Amino acid sequence: MRPVPLLIFSSRWLQLPLYLGLIVAQGVYVVLFLKELWHLFAHAFDFSEQQIMLAVLGLIDVVMISNLLVMVIVGGYETFVSRLNLEGHPDQPEWLSHVNASVLKIKLAMAIIGISSIHLLRTFIEAGGLASGKSGYTETGVMWQTIIHTVFILSAIGIAYVDRLSNVSAEHAKQAVSH
Repeated sequence: MRPVPLLIFSSRWLQLPLYLGLIVAQGVYVVLFLKELWHLFAHAFDFSEQQIMLAVLGLIDVVMISNLLVMVIVGGYETFVSRLNLEGHPDQPEWLSHVNASVLKIKLAMAIIGISSIHLLRTFIEAGGLASGKSGYTETGVMWQTIIHTVFILSAIGIAYVDRLSNVSAEHAKQAVSH
């Protein structure tokens, strides 16, 4: 390889510290999860059903964000840096065998929608006290959270549609070349 193309190709390794940083962030989320789990356990007899539900939704939120981190770390490294060479490993994620930038974008969009759904559900549960003034949310805040969630959904649909169009175009191009 000539020096400039070699430099450009090798520059992908600059992403390695970014993925390592995300692994550290994953560790922070493990600590947060354990802290929230301990808080739930310590107050299991004091909390109302709604407080327990909100605490469990918080735990689910942490897990979903952690899943998103795993997808970005593993999928991004595999797609943009280097192969992990996990073929035949019993713990290889099923989705990793067919991951590419397009699949990763759709999986990330779906994960973000899931996380946003949990946040929105928590907001709706806590917003029950809007009329009494006991909620930390305003009607405007709830409205904007709903609008943002809807935009996430529409964006994911748009990404999936564009991906489908590009796959159909690629299939047509293959068929045209084969005829």
